[in-house]
Amino acid sequence: MFIFEIMSTATKTSHIGRKISRIRELRGMKQEALAAELGISRQSVSSLEQSEHIEDEKLEKVAKVLGVSKEAIENFSEELAINFFNSFQDSSNGTFNNHCTFNPLDKLMESVEENKKLYERLLQAEKEKVTYLEKLLDKK
Repeated sequence: MFIFEIMSTATKTSHIGRKISRIRELRGMKQEALAAELGISRQSVSSLEQSEHIEDEKLEKVAKVLGVSKEAIENFSEELAINFFNSFQDSSNGTFNNHCTFNPLDKLMESVEENKKLYERLLQAEKEKVTYLEKLLDKK
């Protein structure tokens, strides 16, 4: 019985699709956003997240979109992530110092630029669909 429990735990922790799903969720990203960045459908992302193993090239692409390394996905552990965040100590001693290490306006502008790029890609995809449908209609 004990060996079975160890094996099932090992199987769960090596499920790469679950790790991708959890990292995506921790990054605040929806499946639709990941799909758009990868140029695939949301259903393909869902299928990817249900896969126990993923080929290295595809994993590299996913890692890049998620902003992590391939190794970070492979070695991801929910338990280690929780321990990491629980190890932070608040040293502010009651003062509310601004510990911001980035300019919020820069982050906002980055977000605006990313949204523009995403909109342009979506617009291009729609144009390609229209062109394809027009070709189909012309054939009839």
